[in-house]
Amino acid sequence: MSTGLQVYLDVVVFVFGAVVGSFLNVCIHRMPREQSVVTPPSHCPHCHERIRWRDNVPLFSYLFLRGRCRHCSARITPRYFLVELLTATLFLLIWLKFGGVQAVIYWIVVAGLIVATFIDFEHYIIPNEITYGGVVLGLLLSVLYPPLLNVESVRAGLWLSFLGVVVGGGTLLLVALLGEWAFKKEAMGMGDVKLLAALGAFLGWEATLFTVFASSVVGGVIGLVLVLLSKKGLQSRIPYGPYIALAALVWIFWGRELIRWYMGMINKG
Repeated sequence: MSTGLQVYLDVVVFVFGAVVGSFLNVCIHRMPREQSVVTPPSHCPHCHERIRWRDNVPLFSYLFLRGRCRHCSARITPRYFLVELLTATLFLLIWLKFGGVQAVIYWIVVAGLIVATFIDFEHYIIPNEITYGGVVLGLLLSVLYPPLLNVESVRAGLWLSFLGVVVGGGTLLLVALLGEWAFKKEAMGMGDVKLLAALGAFLGWEATLFTVFASSVVGGVIGLVLVLLSKKGLQSRIPYGPYIALAALVWIFWGRELIRWYMGMINKG
C-alpha cells in the first residue's frame, strides 16, 4: 500500500471515529434516561432547539461555538468534545495496530466501553443494552470470526467466547459477593459483573483475569487517593466500570505482550 493511500485511510478512520463518537454522546446522554437514541433528532438539553448539521460537525462545531449553544448560549459540557476526540483517537490506534476485520470488531468493543465508562461516571450504572448486548454480540462474532480469539474453528471460537463469559462474570461475581460479605453492604454493582462477562465474550477468559487484576490495582490506587481527598472518606462512592474499561484497553493493545514478558521474567528467575 502506498504512503498516500495509507495516510488517506488513516484520516478516514479518524473522521469516522469522531462521527461515531458524536453518536456515542447521544447514547451517553439518553440511555440512562431510558430515551430513544434514534428519535428525536439532536437538540440542546437547555432550550430544546434542534441542532442543525452545521452545529453538529464532530470536534469542529464544539470549537467553533466555543462550547456554547448557538441559540441560548448555554454551556455545552466538554464531555461531548472529549468523547469524540477519544473515540477518533482509539479507532485510529486500533486501525494502525490491527487493521481489517479485527479492527472493526475492536471498534465495537471500544465504543461499548466508552459509553459504559461515561455513564458509570455520571450515573453509577452500566446499561443492560451494553452488557447483555455485548455478551450476545461477542458470542455471535466468535462464530463468524474465530480468529478474534486466535483460533480457526467455529467450535473453538464459540467455546472460548463462552468460557470468557463464564470466567469473566463468575470471577467478578465472586469478588462482589465476598466484598458484600466482608463490608456488610453492596461492594460492587452487577453492571460491572455483566460488563466483564461481555468483555469475556469478545476477548476470552485470559483477558478477563488480566482485566480483574489490572483494574483492581489501578482502581485501588486511584480510589484510595479519591477517598483521602473526599470529605466523605470511606463512604465515597467510586464507579468501578471505568477501571475495567481501562484495563481491557491495555489488554487489547499490549495484553499478550505483557503476559509473555511476565512469564519470561519468571523463567529467568
